[in-house]
Amino acid sequence: MNSPRLHHVQCLDSRGLHRMAYWEWGDAHNPRVLVCVHGLSRQGRDFDTLAQDLCGHYRVVCPDVVGRGQSEWLEDPMGYAIPSYVADMVTLLARLNAEQIDWVGTSMGGLIGLGVAGLKHSPLRRLVLNDVGPSLQPVALTRIGSYLGQPVKFQSLEEAADALWSISQGFGPHTREQWLNLTRPQIKADAQGGWIPHYDPAIAVPFKAVSPEMWAAGEALLWQTYDQLRLPTLLLRGTDSDLLSAQTAQAMTQRGPRARVVEFAGVGHAPTLVQNDQRAAVREFLLAP
Repeated sequence: MNSPRLHHVQCLDSRGLHRMAYWEWGDAHNPRVLVCVHGLSRQGRDFDTLAQDLCGHYRVVCPDVVGRGQSEWLEDPMGYAIPSYVADMVTLLARLNAEQIDWVGTSMGGLIGLGVAGLKHSPLRRLVLNDVGPSLQPVALTRIGSYLGQPVKFQSLEEAADALWSISQGFGPHTREQWLNLTRPQIKADAQGGWIPHYDPAIAVPFKAVSPEMWAAGEALLWQTYDQLRLPTLLLRGTDSDLLSAQTAQAMTQRGPRARVVEFAGVGHAPTLVQNDQRAAVREFLLAP
């Protein structure tokens, strides 16, 4: 298996600068760039399998959104918000110096992609939204909020894998090897010799501070952004998703960029893009003439 190169870029926040890590696959001089951005409590190594598929065609860049993985944690937890993440990605895109970017975003990474795509003169050429849209189902937000940022500690990789699997059933069927590969970058050693999640627990602070009224206002803004998009858009959805409803997915095929939808049976929120059929759908869309 190829290994990615780890880089960092300095980004601005309310207290100064923070270092955002990103993993790079393929030819660093390839003008075709694919940016893959992960979900709320995940990190960039989630895309290892997809990146290996595509790094012969693209320079594939998989950031660890601030507060996750190898990126620094913020002093002000209220900076853990989509507008701040969009600003970080604009800094990253400037570093990459690419005129055109394709984007794959899972859940939160899709919302960040919507924000970047909606900017005037955005360099995004094609957009893959993985199980996310402008309308988010409250039941999923409640479910995620129930475990996000909770103090947990594991004694081994296997114990961590089992614990993470218990809250990740929506990811769909995986072999043990696939799940262990997804788990390794999700944990880090602590000072006592155990293992803890590889993200800042404070990412839960702004998430849990959002009121129903704020969600509604955010949803209206997201639809406004989506309706203005005209770039080719692929929407992936797990048929059992509790975050992206079938109704929202259907509306997304009729509004804005009129996304093409591909659904995966037996999967909820969110497809990991590890399985062959999921990767094939992304490859076909991105590499189409």
